[in-house]
Amino acid sequence: MNTRRLLLIAVLAGLLIAYFAFDLGRFLSIDYFKSQQEAIEAWREAQPFKAALLFFLAYVAVTGLSLPGAAVMTLAAGAVFGLFWGLLLVSFASSLGATLAFLASRFLLHDWVQKRFADRMRAINAGIEREGGFYLFTLRLVPLFPFFVINLVMGLTPLKTRTFYWVSQVGMLAGTLVYVNAGTQLARIDSLSGILSPALLGSFVLLGIFPLIAKKIVDALAARKVYADWKKPKRFDRNLIVIGAGSAGLVTAYIAAAVKARVTLIEKHKLGGDCLNTGCVPSKAIIRSAKLLSHIERCKEFGIRDASADFDFADVMERVQRVIKTVEPHDSAERYTELGVEVIAGSARIVSPWEVELVRNTGGHERLTTRSIVIATGGRPFVPPIPGLEEVGYVTSDTVWELRELPRRFLVLGGGPIGCELTQAFARFGAKVTQVQQGPRIMVREDPEVSEMVIERFRAEGIAVLVNHQARAFVIEDGEKILIAEHRGEEVRIAFDALLVAVGRSANLSGYGLEELGIETGRTIATNGFLQTKYPNIYAAGDVAGPFQFTHTAAHQAWYAAVNALFDPFKKFRADYSVIPWATFVEPEVARVGLNETEAKERNIPYEVTRYGIDDLDRAIADGEAHGFIKVLTVPGKDRILGVTIVGEHGGDLIAEYVLAMRHGIGLNKILGTIHIYPTLAEANKYVAGNWKKAHAPQKLLEWVARFHAWRRG
Repeated sequence: MNTRRLLLIAVLAGLLIAYFAFDLGRFLSIDYFKSQQEAIEAWREAQPFKAALLFFLAYVAVTGLSLPGAAVMTLAAGAVFGLFWGLLLVSFASSLGATLAFLASRFLLHDWVQKRFADRMRAINAGIEREGGFYLFTLRLVPLFPFFVINLVMGLTPLKTRTFYWVSQVGMLAGTLVYVNAGTQLARIDSLSGILSPALLGSFVLLGIFPLIAKKIVDALAARKVYADWKKPKRFDRNLIVIGAGSAGLVTAYIAAAVKARVTLIEKHKLGGDCLNTGCVPSKAIIRSAKLLSHIERCKEFGIRDASADFDFADVMERVQRVIKTVEPHDSAERYTELGVEVIAGSARIVSPWEVELVRNTGGHERLTTRSIVIATGGRPFVPPIPGLEEVGYVTSDTVWELRELPRRFLVLGGGPIGCELTQAFARFGAKVTQVQQGPRIMVREDPEVSEMVIERFRAEGIAVLVNHQARAFVIEDGEKILIAEHRGEEVRIAFDALLVAVGRSANLSGYGLEELGIETGRTIATNGFLQTKYPNIYAAGDVAGPFQFTHTAAHQAWYAAVNALFDPFKKFRADYSVIPWATFVEPEVARVGLNETEAKERNIPYEVTRYGIDDLDRAIADGEAHGFIKVLTVPGKDRILGVTIVGEHGGDLIAEYVLAMRHGIGLNKILGTIHIYPTLAEANKYVAGNWKKAHAPQKLLEWVARFHAWRRG
């Protein structure tokens, strides 16, 4: 803590000690003021300007120091200065004093509170930045809320000082008027409780509710303005139309049908979206085949003298397609039709906030009316504009599944989850793989040590991982495909036979009528916390909405989109992203939920780290997978979990226990007290909790316990 803070604390503490030590509060009582009222009024008549100035400064000091007595001083203002001048003096003095208290709180405690409770304050800060003035105004209108508490609490938030002052000035005016007016009749008042009758308190509560009602009216008028250029149908054929049948679209339609709404699901390609057809399912299928080959390669580790596998890459890719076909019924039109969803194969275009123009794949046009729309059109691989890329040819995560011949030299552009998973898989089939990443490491969302462990494993398996390499151009020389990259100012030339572009994904935004409706888009569709677009009845969910591009978060968003679309304005829910897990299915498998060390440092969030090395776990040793670790970040001195990173076999499965714990406020102590089956990989979760407990053992108490046992031994 710096010198200025210490000095301010000393001054404030001195003033407060003096106030209570010398019982200065007796001068701020109704009885004392009544006894001195005639003398004070005489002094005011003799020196009106000086009396007003001293009263103003005293009032500022009392409110600035958050001392009791402001209410009595407000009454005194009415008694001594009358209604008009009393109201004028108190109104400005109270706002100025409140602002001083606000600034003192901000100067002394804001940084500490924001750092200490960063994860909780994030949502509060967002709300204050969005509607802080409105919240403050509502609180100021209701005297039931102690104003000095409001001053101090608001100082801990990012609310602007200017906003705090003028909102306080306006918001406290009604309450100030009541007290000043009561002060003009001070002789009839025996206590402060007599001022605010139940009826008056009820009036203030209604006054406090008024801004909420007004806001609803303003929101309704704003929505009406948005819809002004559109003609709303008198009735609707459907409650909901969902555009896109990926994870978000399917779940949205499922929920709507489950609550007996009439819902139509439109998909122009295949149901199941990227996850089923080109993403999660095929990638995990090929990873499983590649993993089998890696185990055969490692046969001596398991006591097998020799083992080999004869395979054709085309057969592997056919197996991938069989897996897709096996899973396909889960997302089929037949299943969803049985659930009560109207499934239509075709292209959809929103032509008004309540109308969708449909072009069926079988031919034919029609317009469908609906009360609400959910856009769940997903995303596609992003292809960067690198010179020569089209000439050399490439595959993406959408088209790589069409390969039937294993490339001899496979170049992977990108170091994210998709690029890493396919890099390792193709290398295990025997391709000579080179992975090129423009950044300083692969898997940049993870901690550096995690990236390094994966890179070490990749290189041990013969993969060339080239970081800090910027792709500049592709050329064909003498019939050979070459990437020209730049590394630390030097040109690097990399020859290859096939190229996978895996540098990220883009939302599918074109062709759905968004521009014509004026729906704001950037990398994704702009939505509010309820997943609403510019038009309150049009929602977006999944990859097209962001901020995460995972199948499970798309399904998570779908619940909010469906419920809000069907039940707003009666009830709606703000999407909750507080506990989002994910995994990258390389070896060693990497899974995470919540904060890692990199993010905690960037956000200045205090944390403690507890680790457990999976190389020490009995089951991991028996399985020949004794590598990796679990790293848990907790609040300093407490067992509350801020985030977990797992690197090791089945990390994506092991993380589930921590997702549950974080979602429901379960700490490491309770995980330690939970029985885990022996021998399993899940025991690692208990052991890391044990390490935390050991690090926080009460040493002084244990010393006394040791003496107790020594005494019992005699």
